[in-house]
Amino acid sequence: MSVTIRQASLDDLSGILATHKAAAVQPGRLARTPEEITEAYVRGVIETPGGVCLVAVDQEGSICGEIHARREHIALFAHVLGGVTVAVQPDHQGRGIGSKLFMALIAEARTMSPPVLRIELAAGAGNPDAIRLYERLGFQQEGRQAKRGLYPDGRFEDDILMGMLL
Repeated sequence: MSVTIRQASLDDLSGILATHKAAAVQPGRLARTPEEITEAYVRGVIETPGGVCLVAVDQEGSICGEIHARREHIALFAHVLGGVTVAVQPDHQGRGIGSKLFMALIAEARTMSPPVLRIELAAGAGNPDAIRLYERLGFQQEGRQAKRGLYPDGRFEDDILMGMLL
């Protein structure tokens, strides 16, 4: 599938909101539930100082994916881009859009000043497809946070901590 990856703007707010809400319906895909994905949340993602927010746009001009990350604000960690979240519309998943978004994020990180030297993220242990994707892109597993997530039904999920040096 042909998609264009570009910087997000506030004009993309409704498309990003719809993408995240649709992706969040699938259990274990996003940490937030559809109810937790609000206009204020998406606005904050787009407007985060020192952050990166990219969208994938399909041939019809619709947003079908989004990725964002933020630079740490503490001087000791200012070389780190973290808090990575990626969402792809369910009917567009499995077509390489997530990979393209990540490659664009990595390319953008390499142009940032001061330099970004590290990208880090956490993936739910119950999402092996995401973990395989991140490893394929060059991320390495660096640790595990036991029982980091608690689902409404009482089940716990560990987070797999992953990082990539640029």
